Amino acid sequence: MTSTQLAQVLVAVSLLVASAHIVGRVFARCRQPAVIGEIVGGLILGPSLLGLISPGAVHALFPSTGPTAVVLSALSQLGLVLLMFCSGIEMRAAFHRADRRLVTAIAVAGMILPFSIGLLLVRVAGVEHLSGPAHDNAAVVVVFSLAIAVTSIPVISRIMFDLGILHTSFARVVLSVAVAEDVVVYVILALTLGAAATSGVPLTNALGIEPGSLAQAMAHVGATLVVLVGLLVLMPLILRRLAQTRRNADSVVPALTRDLVLLLLVCAACIAVGVTPMLGAFATGIAAARTSGTDAAEARGALRDFSFAFFIPLYFATVGLQLDLVHHFDPIFFVWFAVAASLAKTVSVVLGGLAGGAGRRASMNLAVAMNARGGPGIVLATVAFQAHVVNEEFYAALVMLAIVTSLAAGSWLGRLVRTGRLDEPRTELTTHVSTGPVRQSEQVVGAGKLLREDA
Repeated sequence: MTSTQLAQVLVAVSLLVASAHIVGRVFARCRQPAVIGEIVGGLILGPSLLGLISPGAVHALFPSTGPTAVVLSALSQLGLVLLMFCSGIEMRAAFHRADRRLVTAIAVAGMILPFSIGLLLVRVAGVEHLSGPAHDNAAVVVVFSLAIAVTSIPVISRIMFDLGILHTSFARVVLSVAVAEDVVVYVILALTLGAAATSGVPLTNALGIEPGSLAQAMAHVGATLVVLVGLLVLMPLILRRLAQTRRNADSVVPALTRDLVLLLLVCAACIAVGVTPMLGAFATGIAAARTSGTDAAEARGALRDFSFAFFIPLYFATVGLQLDLVHHFDPIFFVWFAVAASLAKTVSVVLGGLAGGAGRRASMNLAVAMNARGGPGIVLATVAFQAHVVNEEFYAALVMLAIVTSLAAGSWLGRLVRTGRLDEPRTELTTHVSTGPVRQSEQVVGAGKLLREDA
């Protein structure tokens, strides 16, 4: 890399990070999710806005090939890995026994019904016009259905934190359901992307398995399940053993280095066996959250703070940079897709809320909150796009769906809080959580630490 190329890389990275933070802060001041502002920050520098004014400037600042493109792609992928790791850490939110019936009803209805509706819509509309270079229609169908069913933990957590309702039973139920849904979504997405792979990976190549064959798909499913279960069972034991053998228990640096090195090694191992590193990072975060000790907590906090200061905003800015709303956006498709997705999610959560014992108004409020697709919706879009499963038009629609639903959820809940019409779901802890801080509310706040950095 020449000095000129290095300067170009540094300028590109600086512009993206600065734009993400500036616009993200503007959105936060307007009581909107900062993550949406970070995407808009990248969109401003991309073909959707700057490209209209000066296409040459976009190409000069962010070329599609060469060292700048490679470095931006690598940093963006690292941002995604760290985002999934931090999201996994936040899975430590406790499901309280008092919410079990309501959470189960909403989680089941909120996943199965929207996913099924997505399958029906695909049969009617077809998927050929949404498929990417991989030409895997089955994978497109799964992505389409997951996009309708997914809910964002970080975005809705940030919204509820800003509104001062994170301590309520309403927030506890929303976060609990979102945790269950996101785990299912990420596992299904990992299985789908692996099965859709048309090129071999080191493991299948070594075994002589033909790329794109049924044997490769079966090997991927097995590898995914082994990796997921292995990380959740063995990683906490490994982390605890490493923590016990450290000589200087008061230093945060060794714990931070340990977590980061293990995360990178796990992701590399996942790539070697054909499992998306996104799932490995997510499972590692869940495992890391189960380790105790002040140094471990401080190390995770330091890693999270740095990730949300640089890598994760860069990832979201890159998402916006890749959006081309001028040449690769179909507004007609987006409108009916967004309406269908929102209605499907709303109806399913309302039905689940009523079945779980919540009132009609509380069920509707829960449905609006869980329509926010935010971070997970964007991850779904970018991972599927980078795997060549979906084309640019569908990628743009998926990202815009995450943006629009997150903004709508924030506006709706803000109006309810200002007018005092945010009804609590009827659970055994509602009275206690509403009238004062209790241990269960502290668990919800603990689950929402990620909101302060806002994925």
